[in-house]
Amino acid sequence: MKIAVRMDDIAPEMDWTKFLRFQELCDQYQIKPLLGIVPANKDENLCVGKKNDMPANGFWEYVKELEKRGWSIAQHGVFHQYLTKKMGCFPLNRLSEFAGISYEQQYTMLKTGQDILRQHGIVPNLFMAPAHSFDYNTIKALKKLGFCGLTDGFGDRPYRRWGMVFYPISYRQSQSLKKTKGYTTFVVHTNTMQENDFARYRKIFEQHRDDIISYRELLKVQPYRRGFLGNLREYGMALVKFVLVNGMCVRKKSSVEKV
Repeated sequence: MKIAVRMDDIAPEMDWTKFLRFQELCDQYQIKPLLGIVPANKDENLCVGKKNDMPANGFWEYVKELEKRGWSIAQHGVFHQYLTKKMGCFPLNRLSEFAGISYEQQYTMLKTGQDILRQHGIVPNLFMAPAHSFDYNTIKALKKLGFCGLTDGFGDRPYRRWGMVFYPISYRQSQSLKKTKGYTTFVVHTNTMQENDFARYRKIFEQHRDDIISYRELLKVQPYRRGFLGNLREYGMALVKFVLVNGMCVRKKSSVEKV
């Protein structure tokens, strides 16, 4: 299976030490990921970096420099604030910046983010929803604004739905590494990476050199039109993963309380 990499939560306030460390790892193995840029971050959980660690040319110029080197860019929400507890069309989480909000409000929000990126010379046509959560109004607004694809969904290759192209993410990385056919994306949050995460990705990049592709290569893959049963299966997979992940979190919390 061919594997692309996407990096979420890219903002001026991110942990630059970890980001630059992962970037160095990508450079070593000639990997060119997709960057999910938060246009105007207001999520305090993402404010974990130090300004002194930012490259000298500043955030926006550095992002454009990576784009010139072959990295790809997606708009990652607008403010990265969770405004509702709706699950949306892809039920991996019960919180969202968009799902459950009117089309008019979503359009205004998304255009605000798009305008900010354009003011800095960045014009992506891909969208990345915070918490993987969006609804049909999100899709409708994105299409109106000229976006043509989302990095989300489950499957073995890009597919068309609602007049957009979806580039699936990995349901389980260990499972994806065993497959021999298809395409997927590994989701990376450098802000929360620990030593074992860096070691794990180094091992993956080393052992699967021939399987890792740039995100731009993934964008060239011809999408197919998936039917109702495929869409239903995806929804079920996302819902099962939500239940499993949240059940695990509850068990961990219970264990801590007992201690």
